Formats: sequence, structure tokens, C-alpha cells
Amino acid sequence: MKYTLLATLLLFGSQLFAQPHQDGDSLWNVSTVHEIHLNFTQPAYWDTLEDGYTNDYYTKCQVVLNGRVMDDVGAKFKGNSSYNNPSDKKSFKIDFNEFDSVLNYDGIKKINLNNCFKDPTFMREKLALDFCRRQGILAPRCTYVRVYINSSYWGLYTLVEEVNAKFLTQRFNNNDGNLFKGDPSGDLKWLGATPSLYYNKYELDRTQTNDWSDLVHAIDIVNNTPATNFQDSLPTVFDTWSVLKAAAFSNIFSNLDSYTGSGHNYYIYHDEDADIFRWIVWDVNEAFGNFQMNMNANAIQTIPYNYINQPANRPLLNNLFNNSVYHQDYINALCVMLSSDFTNDIIDPIIDSIANVIRPYVYADTHKFYTNQHFEDNINMAVTLPGPNGGITMPGLKSFITARRNSLMNQLSAFGCWLLVPDNSSNIVAFNQSPNPANDYFTITPPGDEQYSCRMFNAQGQWIASRENVYGSSTVSCSTWPNGIYFVEFITATQRQSHKIVVSH
Repeated sequence: MKYTLLATLLLFGSQLFAQPHQDGDSLWNVSTVHEIHLNFTQPAYWDTLEDGYTNDYYTKCQVVLNGRVMDDVGAKFKGNSSYNNPSDKKSFKIDFNEFDSVLNYDGIKKINLNNCFKDPTFMREKLALDFCRRQGILAPRCTYVRVYINSSYWGLYTLVEEVNAKFLTQRFNNNDGNLFKGDPSGDLKWLGATPSLYYNKYELDRTQTNDWSDLVHAIDIVNNTPATNFQDSLPTVFDTWSVLKAAAFSNIFSNLDSYTGSGHNYYIYHDEDADIFRWIVWDVNEAFGNFQMNMNANAIQTIPYNYINQPANRPLLNNLFNNSVYHQDYINALCVMLSSDFTNDIIDPIIDSIANVIRPYVYADTHKFYTNQHFEDNINMAVTLPGPNGGITMPGLKSFITARRNSLMNQLSAFGCWLLVPDNSSNIVAFNQSPNPANDYFTITPPGDEQYSCRMFNAQGQWIASRENVYGSSTVSCSTWPNGIYFVEFITATQRQSHKIVVSH
């Protein structure tokens, strides 16, 4: 199916077919811009919020979300650079549970209202997170909301899912493992066997006990395993594909305020059922080359396919890229994403659809960081914005896709990245799955006699089925799968392909 036909339906993550309800669907699975009112009765509520940011506590307020009135909700400012700017348009974390242990909205206890700082288009975070989810990369859901404070329109925000127990349960069917956030400086370097040495570099967001031994063990494996054993040892502590695919995403989008660049802005979750850490993407508002690390706009669009800032200080990626098998897996991940999704033909219509929906709310946002003309221009082309040292040039959304894709195509051609050829090319002999849409089953037909494996993921990135080391055609039962879009990843000794299939009972 072409995204030109699906752009509107996929705009806010809505599904093509009815599915069993998941908590949060009324927020992230509907095609609408939400409305939220934060009503404070404290005379100096802004001062209280600022003090709450400094001392990490919530301020009580009334929240009216899409008409539903909820009293005694917690609100606090959040963010780093998005907070430390002179604007009154701050980002918020909203906790329905902070003062009322049973309060929630559609099963969701906490949400994030992000202020679109450094983004004239208001779309970088939304586009990047949706891309992750289409590619089976673990990432939160994202949509839009109009925010009002004490009846005054405060502006258009992105509404981003919290990575918490609910998120974990929906993706992994468990939430008892340790959830570490790679902040403030989670570079995964070995500091020694004493857990307290890591306390100031990571946040332990969810745990049954204050036990950091799993993180210390994983970091030990990453840093101290001999190169000859690395390929076998790393999968005992990390879901390597979740790491490689997240790294490929960050490179494609020049999303350098991440482990690749700044060395933070991610979660890793110890999935206790599999006894390994899973990588979760977080905080991508600097995607499309906005976090430039002293590079100009042209350089940020042409960074090497294997770019790592200070490789010795990013041991996980550095060691992965230095291993020939993982290096090839990473290249395969890049190729799949470039061929299946990261093209102007696919993303430009989605950009246009989102812009048409949010434009009136952007124009009405008097607290926004840039002008209406910046919004319009930066959709298509780079804009230079005021700032120190002559300002900053932000790549345009569409022009970035063109430049970045062309750069990566040239770089990866040396590795036989034939998947960069357009899907309608007669030179491609691809795996086939039919019927598509499928009802109770579909049959996989390989292009030749080569042994292959395949893995199937739902739209939330959950691994739901697989076929390992098979030859010839294989039939997959999908009679128990909910209606919707799924992803099938095919793996052979020489290539990796990714296809979409629709299930409709």
C-alpha cells in the first residue's frame, strides 16, 4: 500500500480497521487535535511551577481534557533546553495519579505536553516518532493538543506517551523489570563494578528494588568482552536489533541529541521474560538535523552512515560497528528504512496532511517560538533563524529528506545496498506474501532457494511470530491477530527486506 493513499488515515496513528481497544487509544488512535485546559487556583501558580521544576514536585490543578473534568491532577514543567529559554511556552508533564491514586484518562496515568521548541514546523517529533513505530522501533505514541492555561490559549503542543508501566505492559506483556533512562549522560562506559558509580549518569525509573546489577552487568559485557566473543556475548544482555534499528533511525534523521551524538535521551528496559535489555527511543524533537554539534546545515545532512560522536565514549555503538556481522546488520537496517519509508514520495504527503490539520492552531499560537512564515518555509526548505554567531540554519523537512537520502544512497552503494532501488524496479526480486490483505493466513514465497528467516511485528513494534531457517514457501496463521497493519522482516545470509501486510478478518 502506498503512503500517498494512507497519509490521512495514518496521520495520527489511526488504524485502517477496528481493533480491540488499548488504553490510550482515545488519545493516540484518533484523527483529531485534542484540547486540554490546565486550571490553577494558586495566586502565584507560575512561581510554584518554576519551583516545582527546580525541586521536582507537581503542582495541583484542574485538568479538562476533551471536555472531561478532572480535579486534583499534578502538573510540572519538564525538559532541558525546551525549558531553559526565555519563552513562557514551557513543556509540561501531567500526572493524573499524583494526588488521586485511581484517576486516569482512558487507562493512561501520565502524559507529556511538549512545546515544539526549536521546530518552526511543529512536526519533527511527530514525524520521527511515527516513522519509528512504522519501522517496528520501540517508541512512544505522539499526537497534537491545544493547551489552555486558565482559559488562555497557550499554544499547540505535541502530546507524547510516557514510557512507564503501561507502556511496558502494552509492548512486552510485563513491566516488572528495571527501566533505565540514559540521562543525564548515559554513555554506557564501564566505570567499575560498584553500582553507585552509575547513579549520577542514569535514572532508574521503575524497579521493584534498588538493584542496579543488571545494568552494571550489561555495561561490563559491552565494554570488557573480547572482540572475538562480542557477537555471541552481546545478545545475552541486549536485544541487538532494537539497538541497531534505533541507531539507524537516529542516523537517517541526523537525530544527534541521542546516544549517537550527545550520549543520552533513550530508555533501556530489562524485559524479564527474555532476560535482555530492549532499547526505547525517546525525545526526538531535534530530528531532521536540528541538533548540529557545531556542524553546518550541509554537513548535518551528509554525516557518515556510521557517524558516532566520540566513538570511544559510545562503546555500545562503536563495538557494534567494529563487528563485521553487526556492521552488516546495521547497513541492512539502513537500507530497509531508506527503501521502505524514508523517501519524499512517502513522507511528503504525510507532511502536507499534518500541516493542513495543524496550520490554524499554529497561526493562533502567540507563544510559539517562530513566525507563521517560518512555519510555511521550513516545511520545504532551510530557514536561518536569529541567534548567536549569526543564528542557526534549520534544514527544511522535505529538503532534508532529499539531501539525506541522496547522501546515504551514495555512501551505502559500496555495500551493495540494492534495496535503495525504488520498489517498482524490475531489478528487484523480492519476497512475496499473499493474500494481502490476509484473513486467516498468508503464504510467504521466497525469491529463490536460499535459506531464510522471517519475523513479524505489529504496529506497536511487538515481535509476535517468526519462522527460523526455512526453505521454500511457508504459511503463517494470522487468525488470532487483530485487524490492522503488520510488518514482516525477511532475513537471508546476504540481505534483509521488510514488507507490510494488512490483516482484515
